[in-house]
Amino acid sequence: MVRRFDVLLERVHRFYDALLRAALAHRIVTLLIALGSLGVALPLAKIIGTEMMPQADESFTSLRLTMPVGSSLEYADERVQRVEQVLREFKEIEVIDTSIGTEGGKNTARINLRLVPRSHRHLSQKDLERAIRKRLAAMPGVELRVGFFPAIYVALLGNDDPEMQRVIADFKQKVAAIRGVTDLEISLKEGTPALSVRLKPELAAEVGLTHAQLGATLRAFIGGENSGYWLAPDGQNYEVITQLPRAHRTAIEDIANLNIASGRALADGTPEVVPLRSVATIERVFNPENIRRQDLQRRIALFANVEGRPAGDAGEDVKALVKSYALPPGLRLSIGGQIEDQEEVNKAILGALAMAIIFIYIVLASQFGSFIQPVAIMLALLFTGTTLNIFSMIGLIFLMGLVTKNAILLVDFANQGQRKGLSRDEALIAAGQVRLRPILMTTTAMIFGMLPLALGLGEGAEQQAPMGRAIIGGVITSTLLTLVVVPVIYTYLDALDRRLRPKQHGAAALGHKPASPHEG
Repeated sequence: MVRRFDVLLERVHRFYDALLRAALAHRIVTLLIALGSLGVALPLAKIIGTEMMPQADESFTSLRLTMPVGSSLEYADERVQRVEQVLREFKEIEVIDTSIGTEGGKNTARINLRLVPRSHRHLSQKDLERAIRKRLAAMPGVELRVGFFPAIYVALLGNDDPEMQRVIADFKQKVAAIRGVTDLEISLKEGTPALSVRLKPELAAEVGLTHAQLGATLRAFIGGENSGYWLAPDGQNYEVITQLPRAHRTAIEDIANLNIASGRALADGTPEVVPLRSVATIERVFNPENIRRQDLQRRIALFANVEGRPAGDAGEDVKALVKSYALPPGLRLSIGGQIEDQEEVNKAILGALAMAIIFIYIVLASQFGSFIQPVAIMLALLFTGTTLNIFSMIGLIFLMGLVTKNAILLVDFANQGQRKGLSRDEALIAAGQVRLRPILMTTTAMIFGMLPLALGLGEGAEQQAPMGRAIIGGVITSTLLTLVVVPVIYTYLDALDRRLRPKQHGAAALGHKPASPHEG
């Protein structure tokens, strides 16, 4: 086994020797190929897509159901039971945990689903969520949203309620047209149905009826009032609530015909009673469930998830829509949620990359005693990793140390060869042959070490998998760059370094032989 490995490694050495000689003989072609591969790699980020956090299969998901405003608990329970019947048809669901009226009112419900282990089901969590959406889309009276935190969040801010309602309805339609957007929902609901009773000022003043008196009377009639306590035969005290029968307090005509005690007294001292319709106007209205504010303005929020497409790509389309959307004066759109978080993370990661590059360059410049040669090593960083999400970016930062280490091995040995009297090309070829084995060993060890992480095996492993894949891809491409492209770049930068150095620190100080025809 060892002998076969040595034979294979010897073939790799011969192949690399021929490849490096060809690269040094055709330096411009080598650089053009390297730049072409970089030009092809950069647009791939748009094809692959970006997102804040990769969606992991954790064998758990959650559904939020919203019924029409004003729905009773009985109606909500009936809708939820129908949803549960549909969910029981999926063999991938192991446990269904339901709660009603715990989020935003009695017309909402939360269903938590625990799935069977990943190894025992055919559908992934994403596929199951897609199937659930499809099955429940046709169920009347139920709005569905999957998950706890939607990927897209946009807030409309202003103080003109009618205009805000018009704008958010139009904006919702435009967002719904974006590919991949699903579970679209806005915080503005039609409101809870109610009756508005408004006193007629002149008539109310004539009979001596105030708003406080009218409110207390209607509260007792409709909402009920504590009239005392009743001691039951079993010894328990029960609170006695008196109110009108339900049949006499649901229709608007019943409320309008209520007799209200006024502030005027009759001859016998009892208060005068007047019909409510004679001193007040009664109309049906819809009261908002709640009024939300942000930055001292009223807020209507839009929420959405993304399906079948990276959330970052859909977020970019939403950002473009927000920038191009024409708003009336006094209104503005504010982006938040994962879109805002991803922008902050990208800025932080880019800052960390910039600081890492600066510090690496400072260390290399002090190590080699040159401001030019470290550039050959730093250029290796251009071909490493991808920027798909936060984990792949972390992998990119981690990869920078390994990439520069391989390039340092090659450049440092080439410098030593030139000091011993070798020409530049001979020093580079010798450095490549000597450093090839340790570079391949570290590269292979890193690839196999990251392989379990890159495969994404186990529950929730998809979140860390991009980091392993970015490191493996970056190690492979950076190794090719270190072994072939860095020596070519080194020839140009070494020639430039010689020209910029003072003559007394030039060729004599390095003790090198005359340059080969490809040097300089």
